[in-house]
Amino acid sequence: MAERIRFDDSECPVGRSVDVIGDRWSLLIVREAFDGSRRFGEFQRRLGAAKNILSARLRDLVDAGVFEVVPASDGSAYREYQLTAKGRDLFPVVVALRQWGEAHFFQPGEPHSELLDRRDGRPLHALEIRASDGRRLDPDDTVVNKVDES
Repeated sequence: MAERIRFDDSECPVGRSVDVIGDRWSLLIVREAFDGSRRFGEFQRRLGAAKNILSARLRDLVDAGVFEVVPASDGSAYREYQLTAKGRDLFPVVVALRQWGEAHFFQPGEPHSELLDRRDGRPLHALEIRASDGRRLDPDDTVVNKVDES
């Protein structure tokens, strides 16, 4: 098997982020945490991931500071996985992936899960990228200022 290329020392924020959450299981684990999962068994049941894969991904996410392990909220001897502030900051990423998936992988009228505003029960507005002055931005409106490699 080829050695995995790491980007943890890359100048690119996307590369460093992908090192932590770039595999399918990690993002789905984070999604499940936003949906209320906290215990290993809940993640395993909802995702259907093999226990060894789930265990490794949760360990990596804890090591990366996305989750922390805390005593069970019910006072039992179990431990739970709780999103840290760093993990909660992934919410817009998960919402963006959800909205992209809704737009590109479902036929019109095809049923799928929906993310709703808890207060009024309505779907969320589509995420938009805005300039500092409020203008909506598209890819052609941006440029990456790369680190000088010389």
